[in-house]
Amino acid sequence: MEKTFEPVTEADREIIAQQLGRPPRALRAIAARCPSGHPAVVQTSPRLENGTPFPTLYYLTCPRLASLVGRLEASGVMKEMTERLAVDEELAAAYLRAHESYLAERDAIEPLGHQITAGGMPGRVKCLHVHLAHTLARGPGVNPFGDETLELLRPDWPSGDCA
Repeated sequence: MEKTFEPVTEADREIIAQQLGRPPRALRAIAARCPSGHPAVVQTSPRLENGTPFPTLYYLTCPRLASLVGRLEASGVMKEMTERLAVDEELAAAYLRAHESYLAERDAIEPLGHQITAGGMPGRVKCLHVHLAHTLARGPGVNPFGDETLELLRPDWPSGDCA
């Protein structure tokens, strides 16, 4: 079942600006919320307002989640994930499907004319923020590294007021 996203309200826009420390760009929808109800992931347009390509369709805005992901990235887990792609054919196939679905979804909004998605897909794991955002937006089973990131963060998952 296709997940529907929420429209961005003016209150959401203000919260996102506070979360990012700058005005948000190319907002399309709220793709996921924190347990407290604040935006956690936004869906963005494939191009910024000035026409510059912006291939990151899902953007993690929650500062607590971003901090948790940053610590996880600093642990070196992305190198191990990338190495697994070379030896685990099933994982590599699932990651390729994540890349393809990401491209198809973005291109349905506006084709950018290139095969760049985000987070290093499909050949390496570069940014867990993107993968977690993809999983939170689309649900489990779509992006294997987003799913893994979510499981790794689950013990520290924000609860209550995370703003």
